[in-house]
Amino acid sequence: MTRWYGKLLGFLAGAAIFRANPPLGALIGLLVGHAFDRDWFRLRRDDPWRILGITEDATEAEVDQAYRRLMSQYHPDKFATAAPELRRRAESRAREINGAYDRIRTLRARRG
Repeated sequence: MTRWYGKLLGFLAGAAIFRANPPLGALIGLLVGHAFDRDWFRLRRDDPWRILGITEDATEAEVDQAYRRLMSQYHPDKFATAAPELRRRAESRAREINGAYDRIRTLRARRG
């Protein structure tokens, strides 16, 4: 479903804020509202597909392959003899990868 309310609210707020030139304010507000509707301002840290380096239309095999590839790089056991900071980074990255994989599996199970 396409979101539209950001454009509407931006249009109205822009026209109200720029009282000297309401059409210009409405246009600016419309553009800002469009950016919000398209999630241009959303932080992408929680995007599981970005974390695994794949797109949302990736197949199950591609998801599994990306997960295995990243886990083979960042598995904490590979960093057992490394410096403590590297171990912490690897553990953090492995948690992030596992979370992204689990999130994708959950989202796809809901879709059916």
